[in-house]
Amino acid sequence: MSEERDLLADPTYRDAVTDLLGVLAYAELIAFERLAYDARMAPTLEDKAALARLATAEFGHFQLLERHLEGLGIGAEKAMAPFVVPLEAFHAQTPPSDWAESLVKAYVGDGIAADFYREIAQLLDPGTRDIVLEVLADAGHAEFAVERVRQLIEENPSIAGRLALWGRRIVGEALAQAQAVCAEREALVTLLVGGVPGAESDLGELMRTFGRITDAHMARMAALGLSA
Repeated sequence: MSEERDLLADPTYRDAVTDLLGVLAYAELIAFERLAYDARMAPTLEDKAALARLATAEFGHFQLLERHLEGLGIGAEKAMAPFVVPLEAFHAQTPPSDWAESLVKAYVGDGIAADFYREIAQLLDPGTRDIVLEVLADAGHAEFAVERVRQLIEENPSIAGRLALWGRRIVGEALAQAQAVCAEREALVTLLVGGVPGAESDLGELMRTFGRITDAHMARMAALGLSA
């Protein structure tokens, strides 16, 4: 706890933590909203109920982040505000046209975002890192999406090509929005290239980080039975 207090006394680190928790909080809030909305496309009552449970888990993650931010003396609404426009833009540019596309978007888009946040979490103080990793823990969404998408492809193999292209589009849009966010949030970029205050910048490690995220994305697409 003393390490967390010492680090948060550094303005740049505190700003970076505020940004990270803020973007995560809004991502969880909008994920809750999106899952509840996408349930309308679910083909069965079982699928609707499954999405409702996943949406509930996302809202629980949002509440956890909200409480943690408040404990740091940071208003959740203020922390989330810088990320409303870019995250809303991402979702506005990638509306799924059917049930299969909604599953791929959630699995691929949320997955690559989670990989990115997990990488950042390794650079944080233990208290903040634990909160971030708890929020990013899979609530069963990945298994649900993989099972349903593979089933849909087995029933109709002709959709595989369309879904592969859709997955690539989701990743491209997600990376573009991430770059836009980083361009505006200097403290977050400082954390990415230097870690905690006092550490030296390591652009090579930043490139390796994106390499690991890319590898994880390819593995995720393969799990769906699609080409990356």
